[in-house]
Amino acid sequence: MASFTELVESSNNHHHEKINIETVNNIEITSSSSSAAAPASSSSRYENQKRRDWNTFGQYLRNHRPPLTLSRCSGAHVLEFLRYLDQFGKTKVHTPMCPFYGHPNPPAPCPCPLKQAWGSLDALVGRLRAAYEENGGKPETNPFGARAVRLYLREVRDLQSKARGVSYDKKKKRKRPPPPPPPQQLSTSVQLPLSSPPLSGKGALPFEL
Repeated sequence: MASFTELVESSNNHHHEKINIETVNNIEITSSSSSAAAPASSSSRYENQKRRDWNTFGQYLRNHRPPLTLSRCSGAHVLEFLRYLDQFGKTKVHTPMCPFYGHPNPPAPCPCPLKQAWGSLDALVGRLRAAYEENGGKPETNPFGARAVRLYLREVRDLQSKARGVSYDKKKKRKRPPPPPPPQQLSTSVQLPLSSPPLSGKGALPFEL
């Protein structure tokens, strides 16, 4: 099987040639085949996937024209990498002119392009962001956390959700209703009059008030 580097160089010289998708499986999000897998095993798969993704990105930088070093990599280069990966995608993204636009399960094939799924790209960026800092990069200069990358992922999510009729909105937690106000306590105190009524009988005042 040809190496990833050879295929990248081949794709640069022959844009219309098909590339074996098996050579870039390391960019796909890993799915768990068993829900009963041990946590340690899941962690190991994540670490292995992160290491493969990091090596893949390093090869992309070395094959870049001109070659790029990690210290000179910016969010713009990350966007180039993400768009480059679309040629290896497996997700059908319908165009607005397609009769199946917005259809989650098209009943027939169509000529719309295949691209990387938003979920795969989002998970890939998360792993590369962590790998960058684990390999000595500073969080404030992390190109995978750049604002342009976040906006791109949001744009891809919105585009694919409309094109494929799939909702990516997270379920919002229902807000608990505010507790009812405590009942107002009735005042039991009796207000006394400011002045006493005039006395009658003995002790009455000699004149009327």
